[in-house]
Amino acid sequence: MNLETTSGDRIPFNDPETMFAGFTKADLMEIACVAGDFMLGVDEQGVILDIAANLHDHGFARQWVGQKWADTVTVEGQGKIQQLLQGEGDAATGWRQVSHLHEGEYIPVNYRLIRPKTGGHAIAVGRDLRPVHALQQRLLKTQQSMERDYLHLRQTETRFRLLFDNMAYPVMIAEADDLIIQQANSACHRLFGQAPGSLEGKSLLNLIDGQHRHDVIAYIGAVAVNSATAAVSVRLPERTGFVKITASPFRQASRQFWLINIDDGLHEVPSKQSDRHVLSVVEQMPDAFVMTDDRQAIVVANQAFAELVHAASVEQLLGAPFSQFLGRADVDLNLLKKQLKDHQIIRNFGSVINDLGGGSEPVEISAILVEREQPLFGYSLRSIARRERDLPGSGMDYPRSVEQLTELVGRKPLKEIVRESTDLIERMCIEAALIHTADNRASAAEILGLSRQSLYSKLHRHGLGNLVGRD
Repeated sequence: MNLETTSGDRIPFNDPETMFAGFTKADLMEIACVAGDFMLGVDEQGVILDIAANLHDHGFARQWVGQKWADTVTVEGQGKIQQLLQGEGDAATGWRQVSHLHEGEYIPVNYRLIRPKTGGHAIAVGRDLRPVHALQQRLLKTQQSMERDYLHLRQTETRFRLLFDNMAYPVMIAEADDLIIQQANSACHRLFGQAPGSLEGKSLLNLIDGQHRHDVIAYIGAVAVNSATAAVSVRLPERTGFVKITASPFRQASRQFWLINIDDGLHEVPSKQSDRHVLSVVEQMPDAFVMTDDRQAIVVANQAFAELVHAASVEQLLGAPFSQFLGRADVDLNLLKKQLKDHQIIRNFGSVINDLGGGSEPVEISAILVEREQPLFGYSLRSIARRERDLPGSGMDYPRSVEQLTELVGRKPLKEIVRESTDLIERMCIEAALIHTADNRASAAEILGLSRQSLYSKLHRHGLGNLVGRD
């Protein structure tokens, strides 16, 4: 038996007579079957005289017996078959891909023709490429979905950057540990008399008059404990009068930052709730957004959320309980509230949104808790129904991992989760047996303790082995 390297050369056995000594024709047939999915016996005129194939996977090849090999493939592949039969150039030892048409489906196959040196009938070894093409299609769909999500993220980031830079009042973002400025808007650069972009990397404390730096440090420490702490008044170098600094903490990529507003007395510095620019962005953002009070009654909602729940208007939703729309309200909402109370932020929480028409749609929820006299909860909801549609399924709705099973808690009853976990374990055991036996169904049935018919039935139920629609 020869192994083909990436360069196309062969590494033969040093002593093939010893290696193949004792092998019967049946043994050699088994080796050939492992090398390909099915084999065709072809005479010198290119007529198929016999086949060897798995009945359940490639039984359709039986109808080719007595036909010319070239007539069983599409027009594009007939020339490739002729090259294999004539043995010209690389076709004498290479693989050629053609497609068969069976019951309206194109079946791609890689063929290699083996001729005996003494002449006579040739053997065409075929490899079914449908599993490879299915993986390629899945990869393509996943890549397209990721590119669309990435484009959406870049567009959202651009909108927020424009909003940040065009605010009339000075705003900056600084690291929580050392107050190093990460980003500052144009108004902030004008306030400190700096060129655009020159504040990034500098310490906020170095921009404050030396007598007031300790006041800023004390204020930051107080805000970390109580976000309702009043603004601190400080003086800037080479500037008469005082400015007021207010800071709000937030976390990003497991790091804490401060959003710092500076009231220089020349611009109105709006609060978070009355900032018309921020409210305008929230209203127009493509992802659904909801803000609730401590009783989880909706106080703010954007148009995207109204469309998600099929409401006639945003006003119709104000004052309504958020639990009316969120999956299993007694499970998901309580879990969200507890996590927010403990961590103040949640990312990518899987749930379901129920609309007013009785339908439902899977979503991912990111949420934040704003600690005030009356706590406010902000929820950003992104529909993932399109993502699930883009990813081709395996033919069944079963979860593919333990992690996906645990995500069903709160969405489905325990009895149904247990049934799906049983199906998952059964499928994984069958797949492991098929891999262990090199896709030999008889051996797989034996090591699983099943009859062959029972294994075929389970393969069909789980959509394994290209059996769907052919049993």
